[in-house]
Amino acid sequence: MTARIPLDPPRSLLFRAVSWYSNRAYGKVIDPLRASAHHTGVLWAGARFELSVGRWKKLDAQLKALAVMASAATIGCSWCMDFGYWENQRHGMDPRKLRDVPVWRESELYTPLERDVMEYAEAMSLTPPEVGDELAERLGAALGEAAFVELTTMVAVENMRSRTNSALGLTSQGFKDRCEVEPPANR
Repeated sequence: MTARIPLDPPRSLLFRAVSWYSNRAYGKVIDPLRASAHHTGVLWAGARFELSVGRWKKLDAQLKALAVMASAATIGCSWCMDFGYWENQRHGMDPRKLRDVPVWRESELYTPLERDVMEYAEAMSLTPPEVGDELAERLGAALGEAAFVELTTMVAVENMRSRTNSALGLTSQGFKDRCEVEPPANR
């Protein structure tokens, strides 16, 4: 699939600034920035929003990563899955867990809490959402109220990212190729 919007946006001062940051942080300008740069208000709001979201620390980082990737897998955002593999492997997550997110139900790598988090992320990412009371209560008790709210909001944030990227036709940008995720035969 080809992006549904040109990824060579007009060069504004804001785009140059976020491009510099993206190159420094990720080694390249990420396609979601290139796409949103066609609308300076969207680019500015998105950059401020993502900086704010990055400061949330009530939920364990690995649980958050699994929730975000399970949501992206449910929606089918290949860009988000590609970037998620790379970003989370870079932060020390077990590459096998990252690879198995799309098939987490069949994998033996996850704890009961991790399974609940991914089930919740999937249920929230369906249209309409299908979150059950028992699962929500179990997660609230295990995580505490602040972390449960953060989990819920992170899944909603990833729904926005994944649905936007998918609708704009953004696909894998080659991040996963730069990390050491073992192929299934080598496990």
